[in-house]
Amino acid sequence: MKNLVILGGGYGGMKVLHELLPNDLPEDVMITLVDRVPYHCLKTEFYALAAGTISDKEIRVTFPEHPRVQFKYGEVTGIVTNEKKVLLKDQEPITYDDLIIGLGCEDKYHGVPGADQYTYSIQTITKSRETYSVLNNLPPGSVVGIVGAGLSGVELASELSESREDLHIKLFDRGKHILSAFPDRLSKYVENWFKNKDNVEIINNSNITRVEENTLYNHDEPIHCDVIVWTAGIQANKIVREMEGEKDHLGRMVLTPRHHLPNDEHIFVVGDCASLPHAPSAQLAEGQAVQIVEVLKKRWNGEEPPASFPPIKLKGVLGSLGKKHGFGLMAERPITGRVARLLKSGVLWMYKFHNG
Repeated sequence: MKNLVILGGGYGGMKVLHELLPNDLPEDVMITLVDRVPYHCLKTEFYALAAGTISDKEIRVTFPEHPRVQFKYGEVTGIVTNEKKVLLKDQEPITYDDLIIGLGCEDKYHGVPGADQYTYSIQTITKSRETYSVLNNLPPGSVVGIVGAGLSGVELASELSESREDLHIKLFDRGKHILSAFPDRLSKYVENWFKNKDNVEIINNSNITRVEENTLYNHDEPIHCDVIVWTAGIQANKIVREMEGEKDHLGRMVLTPRHHLPNDEHIFVVGDCASLPHAPSAQLAEGQAVQIVEVLKKRWNGEEPPASFPPIKLKGVLGSLGKKHGFGLMAERPITGRVARLLKSGVLWMYKFHNG
């Protein structure tokens, strides 16, 4: 019996399961899924969990069940590629025939002293819960610093500004405008939305030089914050960063067109750990997963997989501004306002409907 091991039950890992189950998993293949928690988490909604506007249960989806799928819950500590083994903390190693690494990403602190020690995160469900607890236990009038005004920082700031109108939110960004990866029209729309909020201050052209307890330094000037949340960049999971092989500047593995390592056709990498032309996203991870499953099925049938695949088509990106407004790009076209928010809510509902 061959063992396909999937590390991580994120969007890529979940898509692999749904592509193979219930009827496309060969009789001589079993699947072992490894994750820290016993459910799939909707990471795109962690900002709302941290802000306290949705419940924990709303962002959990049950893994699909199958007689030849087993689950291991724990922390991956290493991968011994020459022995085809995955090491787990306080558990026996798992042996694989094919391995799909989808361990996700971690915060990137850019060498800022104290950032890893004195800031909170929304990168995992556990860290998002911790951030929720500290934010929602703050007394009225407290100051919250959010470092990084990309998609995650903007969504967290907007959601928190509505859920806790009594807080003062400072949103720090290195650029002249927030959401630097988006067209100027969208950046200005979102900035204007925040200007109508009395409890949010956008601090552009910031440079966070160090962080101490309840204090961050912008251009070496101290600014008091009762809580600091870090949303200023990501990097590949530590397990992947420590693996041998070519990587990009974010520690993500460089892959072949078939999404496996150049020197090992049995190790695939999906999602935030893979070096791809597009920014990491749930759509991209799912697109990869579909192509990885096609490679595996061809090999299991004794056939040659495609040498390459067409580029993964992304439908767009959507962001929320509280519960009633949003922004995004659909087919390269900017959209704003209530329509964007309704679209994002609809996409989330459809995902939960098809995967729940």
